[in-house]
Amino acid sequence: MKTNLILATTIATLASTTAVFAHATFANQPAKVGSYVAATLQVPHGCDGKATNEVQVKLPEGFISAKPMPKAGWDVEVINGDYQNSYDNHGKAVTTGPVEIRFKNGDLPDNFYDTFVVYGKVAAGDPATGLAFPTVQLCGADAKVAWDQIAAPGQDPHDLDGPAPVLKLVAAEGDGHGHGAHSAHDVHGGHGAPAEQAAADGHGAHGAHGDHAGHGDHMAATDPGGFETVTAGDLELTAGFTRAMLPGQPVGGGFITIVNKGSADDKLVSATSAQAGEVQLHEMAMEGEVMKMRQLNDGIAIPAGQTVELKPGGLHLMFYKVSEPFQEGATVNVTLTFEKAGAVDVVLPVGPARGK
Repeated sequence: MKTNLILATTIATLASTTAVFAHATFANQPAKVGSYVAATLQVPHGCDGKATNEVQVKLPEGFISAKPMPKAGWDVEVINGDYQNSYDNHGKAVTTGPVEIRFKNGDLPDNFYDTFVVYGKVAAGDPATGLAFPTVQLCGADAKVAWDQIAAPGQDPHDLDGPAPVLKLVAAEGDGHGHGAHSAHDVHGGHGAPAEQAAADGHGAHGAHGDHAGHGDHMAATDPGGFETVTAGDLELTAGFTRAMLPGQPVGGGFITIVNKGSADDKLVSATSAQAGEVQLHEMAMEGEVMKMRQLNDGIAIPAGQTVELKPGGLHLMFYKVSEPFQEGATVNVTLTFEKAGAVDVVLPVGPARGK
């Protein structure tokens, strides 16, 4: 398996498993086979009073091209592997992809509830059983809760001590068999096997494909133009933009080019926006086969006489806790604070959700 690591840290060895009562479940309404869905996992408690620090979610066969939604305060690790079957995704055969998502280094106290979102395509699945996502909560170095038991055919999942969360399914329109819809269309070489939810039908879901808030989607962002150049001291800011967001999507990315025409170095130290609860400075970079995405708490250096691009796939802004999704054609007001140039107000045009 290959691992895409976001702020990787050592996983502590676990020594015990603690029984609890409320189960981890999905908040979603039933998803149509063949559609894209933001699978929203609900974690209602910790490990017998201990806070949850890590949530490991194994992705079932048939759930392909998965992308986790970035979560403020948590690091994310994406583990890739081979699928048992080959699936058709927009005319392309897909045989490998994410098989496990790990939300790490967070802090969810036992008396609080939270959700963890993974977006992907339900390429195959049986509406009679749904898709089970074996999940493990880690709490410190010596406690865990495992929701990894999958019910046998005809067995009531409530009879299990630790039933895996199940994403309920409905057959795609026109599928009279009630099993893996599109199984003949989407699977080759084998027998097939709330507000945050993307459109559950095969048509609306195509429009949503690749448009969730994951960092990797920024690779497709398109500059719509219309940004008015701003000058602050020796700095010149150009080519600023963000992009449209899906309904219920609380995270977005922002981009801008900064030219330092002076003889002294400067630094972008922070960003704020009235349209987001929090704005962070981020970096996404490939190191061999490992993709690392991290928050830049020390800021972004703007060397004298150089140009620094906050662009898709590299340095960028991350807008968290966005109450109203950014709409194409609108604007987002942002205040950038530099070490020497001070606070600078910019207006980012909102481009299309998908790259064109």
